[in-house]
Amino acid sequence: MRHSRSLAAGIMLALGAAFLVVAPLGLKPYGIFILSMWAVMTIAAIGLNLTLGYAGQISLAQAAFVGIGAYLTAYLTTKGWPFWSTYMLGGVSCFAIGWLLGYPALRVQHHYLAFVTLAFNTLVYLIFRNEEWLTGGIYGISNVPRPVVLGWSMNGPREFYYFCLAHLALVSVATWWLLRSPWGLAFVALRENPIRALSLGVDTRRYTLMAFALGAGLGGISGALYAPLVQFIDPTPFALGLSLNLLLMVVLGGSGYFFGPFLGAIVAVLLPEWLRFTEGFYLMGYALLVIVLMAFSPSGLLGLADRLTRPAPRGAP
Repeated sequence: MRHSRSLAAGIMLALGAAFLVVAPLGLKPYGIFILSMWAVMTIAAIGLNLTLGYAGQISLAQAAFVGIGAYLTAYLTTKGWPFWSTYMLGGVSCFAIGWLLGYPALRVQHHYLAFVTLAFNTLVYLIFRNEEWLTGGIYGISNVPRPVVLGWSMNGPREFYYFCLAHLALVSVATWWLLRSPWGLAFVALRENPIRALSLGVDTRRYTLMAFALGAGLGGISGALYAPLVQFIDPTPFALGLSLNLLLMVVLGGSGYFFGPFLGAIVAVLLPEWLRFTEGFYLMGYALLVIVLMAFSPSGLLGLADRLTRPAPRGAP
């Protein structure tokens, strides 16, 4: 049974990867843009899934890290910096800030920690909006250039989509390796029972900080891709709404499941676009679908699939 489930999962993964590669070939520029946005937001959701789904540390600050990465890339590339240096700077800076933000998690938990990260997100948003000398304020930063890779310009929508998809693939492979390393096992132990993990020799302090730092770093990488994707940065996208949307992606897809952020981003990014044929009712329909799913499957789409495909216990009627 386990072999057949693994085979089915492998086939579905191959089909999904093939679809992502060929999908832009039949889409208009706006459709390709939405797919690119899905890839970028999935990277940010993967980071939040590391923090919340695997390490059990709730965070409402992921939008702030996406914004920091986006603003660093937008500001510096418009000043002539090469994209790759701003990309690395965004990821490293958010990693360092996330490490510092993890210190409150050593003292507070659950909804108290949510309030701490919410306050940080609000602080960063206010800096984006009010420090016009640095961020452009409400006027933002425009004409963000797209990178050139080995002489190949990423200016076209299809080219930049494949650029984002390649980053998503690299992040996915790195995360897959991390979760199967001793680091990933320590994250899970931290989520399940911190006291037991500490008694078994797990340095819960270090792993809590690392969970925040890695999640924040992936948020910064997502922001570094978001800036050249939209080519205009202003404070509005990085308000609390984005943090809640990223949290929704993780929970809807399945918190603590590797492919949870992928499915959650489909629901949060692509599904509203697919429902636009309902015109004025598409947001109501989308909200209703989310409510029904959360009511009947709090563990998300993958949690529901896991329950439906799990073999029944022996002796069960």
